[in-house]
Amino acid sequence: MKSLFNTIHGSFTQHTETFSTGLLDNEDVRVMMQGCNMVKVRSSRWQKSRNLRLLDDGLTVWCESTKMTEVECVREGCQSEALRRLVGSLPESKCFTVVFRGARKSLDLLCPCEDDAQRWVRGLRTLKEHVADMTQKQKFYSLTLYTWIRGYLRRADQNQDGKMSYDEVKRLLQMINIDLSEQYARCLFKRCDRSGDDRLDHIEIEEFCRELLRRPELDAVFRHYSSNGCVLATAELRDFLGDQGEDASLNHAQSLTLTYELNDWAQKNHFMTQNGFTMYMLSRENDVVNPDHARVYQDMSRPLAHYFISSSHNTYLTKDQVTSASSTEPYIRALNQGCRCVELDCWDGDKGEPVIYHGHTLTSKVPFKEVIETIAQYAFKASPYPLILSLENHCSVEQQVVMANHLRTILGSKLLTKSLSAKPLKDLPSPEELKGRILVKGKKLIPHLGQLSKDGSCASFSSSSEDEPASSNKNTPKKDPAKLSPELSDLAVYCRSVPFRGFENTSEKPPNEMSSFSESDALRLIKDSGKLFVRHNSRQLSRIYPSGQRLQSSNYDPQEMWNGGCQMVALNFQTSGEQMDLNQGRFLPNGRCGYVLKPSFLRSPTSDFNPEITGGGPGHIPTQLTIRIISAQQLPKINTEKASSIVDPQVWIEIHGVAIDNARDKTHRIDNNGFNPRWDCTLSFQLQVPEMALVRFVVEDHDHTAKNDFVGQFTLPFISLRTGYRHVHLLKADGSSLSPGTLFIHVKVTRKGVPIKTVSERLAIAKGKKA
Repeated sequence: MKSLFNTIHGSFTQHTETFSTGLLDNEDVRVMMQGCNMVKVRSSRWQKSRNLRLLDDGLTVWCESTKMTEVECVREGCQSEALRRLVGSLPESKCFTVVFRGARKSLDLLCPCEDDAQRWVRGLRTLKEHVADMTQKQKFYSLTLYTWIRGYLRRADQNQDGKMSYDEVKRLLQMINIDLSEQYARCLFKRCDRSGDDRLDHIEIEEFCRELLRRPELDAVFRHYSSNGCVLATAELRDFLGDQGEDASLNHAQSLTLTYELNDWAQKNHFMTQNGFTMYMLSRENDVVNPDHARVYQDMSRPLAHYFISSSHNTYLTKDQVTSASSTEPYIRALNQGCRCVELDCWDGDKGEPVIYHGHTLTSKVPFKEVIETIAQYAFKASPYPLILSLENHCSVEQQVVMANHLRTILGSKLLTKSLSAKPLKDLPSPEELKGRILVKGKKLIPHLGQLSKDGSCASFSSSSEDEPASSNKNTPKKDPAKLSPELSDLAVYCRSVPFRGFENTSEKPPNEMSSFSESDALRLIKDSGKLFVRHNSRQLSRIYPSGQRLQSSNYDPQEMWNGGCQMVALNFQTSGEQMDLNQGRFLPNGRCGYVLKPSFLRSPTSDFNPEITGGGPGHIPTQLTIRIISAQQLPKINTEKASSIVDPQVWIEIHGVAIDNARDKTHRIDNNGFNPRWDCTLSFQLQVPEMALVRFVVEDHDHTAKNDFVGQFTLPFISLRTGYRHVHLLKADGSSLSPGTLFIHVKVTRKGVPIKTVSERLAIAKGKKA
């Protein structure tokens, strides 16, 4: 055992020290490690000197005291909104922009010379590609241990001598969010201080970190399946995989050993050691989300009305809808998240050019043309499926013509300008048929009956008004015809905005007519006429938008709208919180393409599904979900200003679905440990309509005197949830990664006393087939 441990330790050291080999041969990377003074630019008035430097881990860039992580992309020249305004006053060849994932603002930089700018642009792209190409072993060590722990070690080493005194170790423990007892901390320090000089050198610090990172709960799972407690034979690993509900073939077990086992001797003899097992359990391959759902796996050949469609409201706003800035950046962020319906509030602008902003407020204005140019560039980077532009048109006829010209000129062949077929439309086309196309949702000029000229052409027109209340009916007096340019009208092909006129003669309505509903109107229809609304939404598209009273751009609960089969449940993407977490969870599967196929009981024009009364009806599949919250790993500090503040974590599990399924329960709290808290707490939930359910994990920092602080969350559909021992990779409030923060859980799904292990079994049962 000792010699095996030493061999494994040698492999560990080798991987942590050589993972960045190759990067150091790159001249751009070497220049980045030397550092460079640049100018951070926000406006013509706000420009400040900053020093950027790549740390010796080869992965982390520091800008003053800020770590640059979660880089989405790097844009050369003046391609950000702020830099575009300064074109002419700044040399484009010396500028670049770093764009981050999540809600963090982009970083606009001006280099001292063109050569520096080119080196940093190339270097950052090289690092991004390097991380993407890293092997599982390199990612495990470099991203979870080396980068994370070493950064704190450097800060805790106050005199920067490369060694750690006991006081410095205590400082390190506070930094990484763990409050060890004095006795245990001193004992661990002395055990690792093999030189006996009351200071830990490089190797001793590494041993100290390994002891901190030990996972006794994972070791227990390993020992349960290992006959000798030292290694897992291929057959034993296969047994574990079978209990997990995964491919339990010998070939799969052997491939996992080859991928995750570090020890050459063990790998050669087809054994998996405890370290290899830990590495596999922490990998994305063992994630709580079914990996098959990371690709487009659903039928994409059904009519558009059969899908939930990721939709944004007031997409142009950066914050609230009264005073915040309008910008092209929120469009980029929404589109990169897989959003497939964005909103453009269009008003007359100066010099004949329409602008986008929240009318009659203090929000700033952004040119319509710039928004369309941005959409043209980013429309299909995250998803190949159709993008819908929801136009709120307040422009004069003259500027509507300008809008139509910009749409045609800038979007070109991507813009859908006529029906795909000359045949009468029975159903909307599918996402597959509309791949790579941009659709305009807007009002349509329609001829008044009896006002056709002798040659059949339209003699006069009126436009349907989307501004009419959704509660309108056929007896409501019509408004005066609004002025609409034929050029813009022609672009509304499959998404023609019409006022909702009730559920009568639903089957006779043209499928390309769609209505928008305020959140209150939609909720009323779901509660009063749920079954009829579901049938309506099986053929017609519906867009739901937040109440105008939500001045701070808050969001409503989207789950209630999805329960009614509504497709375009539009949310303020710029406002983080539970509602956007649910939206991210809803569109997590199917390759995050922004289209998710609705359950069969929401697609039938004769459906009897009532979202308010679900007992025994369609979709009713009584299912028990049991989740054991075992532990958490490396949760971040919340109060970073107070060094002694340690997280007191507790975990909530929430079920969001039809009303009867909505539930939440929590673990007890763990005092003073955000590093490796352990609960071993089991929570159970009864689901009646599992296909609609979302499961949300929320970690909070318990507070006795005030509201608990949010730490992290993760939301996913029940049908994407995998059984067995899994890690949940937590997200920040803005939806970006909280890496390396995770939850370790065990999931069990039972229907009528029979355990259901695989997602395919759950889907088969949901479709009424024998599992």
